[in-house]
Amino acid sequence: MTQTEAITYSSYLKVPELLELQQRKSRPEEHDEMLFIVIHQVYELWFKQMLHEGDRLKELLCHDSDEDAFATVSRMLTILKTMVAQIDVLETMTPISFLSFRDFLQSASGFQSAQFREFEFLFGYKRPGPIENYPEDSPERRALRKRYEEPSIWHALCVWFRSRGFEVPDCVVHCDHTLPTTECPELHPELIRLYKEHPHERALCEKLVDLDEGIQEWRYRHVMMVQRTIGMRPGTGGSPGVDYLRRTLFNPLFPDLWAIRGSL
Repeated sequence: MTQTEAITYSSYLKVPELLELQQRKSRPEEHDEMLFIVIHQVYELWFKQMLHEGDRLKELLCHDSDEDAFATVSRMLTILKTMVAQIDVLETMTPISFLSFRDFLQSASGFQSAQFREFEFLFGYKRPGPIENYPEDSPERRALRKRYEEPSIWHALCVWFRSRGFEVPDCVVHCDHTLPTTECPELHPELIRLYKEHPHERALCEKLVDLDEGIQEWRYRHVMMVQRTIGMRPGTGGSPGVDYLRRTLFNPLFPDLWAIRGSL
């Protein structure tokens, strides 16, 4: 596009290019494969936006920009509700409809979504295994490695606590960022004090609990959608399927914020 050409809705959003990306593999083409492709492409776009917002949240906490941090978490919560609701659309596809084109997917599987693994790392669910699923020097592997070595949202929140005068153990602030977030009992007395005496900070913590709960809800809805579609078969492309997905349920991303509930 030259400088003299006007920007239009279509050119700005690259609508023609976007609408060319839904390429069905089934032969003859199966009707529901289009829905399957669109839903998963939309999920990848939402993952991209959630990573974008999550990085901004960390930056805002680092700069003590409370109002914008609250607004960012609220936006992430709204996006997450949309992500959960999209499963309702996907569940309009019956098991028979999915099986009509499943074999054409060959080795393709949602298990391979690099952005979702980035999303998990952003929230502190760190482990090296997912990185090994991508070829050396591939863009996906480089992005995951970078995210793996970066501080998580929980770490940014704990640094924010300390900047506001709360006593946060050094082992939390000066931690190995490649390790998963685990419960820190030494932090609990100060978190309890924060909850009881500091409503502003408590409100942000509760928003993050909402986000944590929403991600767990998304995982649960995803597991049930997969089970009602393929039962206990292995996942597409030989991925672990329902058994693996079930093991990801009810594992909080911010365990300390859940652990203090019984002591408030």
